[in-house]
Amino acid sequence: MTIRPYTENDLPQMNAVWNEVVAAGDAFPQEEMLTPETGAAFFAAQTYTAVAEENGEIFGLYILHPNNVGRCGHICNASYAVRGDARGRHIGAALVRDCLTQGKAHGFRVLQFNAVVESNAPARHLYESLGFEQLGTIKGGFRMPDGSYVNICPYYKTL
Repeated sequence: MTIRPYTENDLPQMNAVWNEVVAAGDAFPQEEMLTPETGAAFFAAQTYTAVAEENGEIFGLYILHPNNVGRCGHICNASYAVRGDARGRHIGAALVRDCLTQGKAHGFRVLQFNAVVESNAPARHLYESLGFEQLGTIKGGFRMPDGSYVNICPYYKTL
């Protein structure tokens, strides 16, 4: 498995991976599916976008971008997506590790996650195993597909 910058040829598979997570409705705040046009613009607008690729097949990806502007512009944010049929292969860990390296290389000093769903135990375990600290809990910060609200847990790590 190689973690590398995405290319335009990767976009159809990237859109599919991203849209799978959006459609599940239990991890990403986005509700709109990416189209070929919106996906190309979305991934190009990030500070850095990488894919987990093996033999031409995309199994996961991440986006890295500023979390804020100006005096808080040194804090970055990221999102990770792994294909459902590839989970359990430690692809997420490889993506997060690469993201930490890229965040620092792009001049960021802190990586912060704003909205980790409290019930997303695999993500929370991964972040904590890599040294991220939970900042607290935002009660009812995430709306699930059934309309219920669940807690989110912001995390951060100094780069």
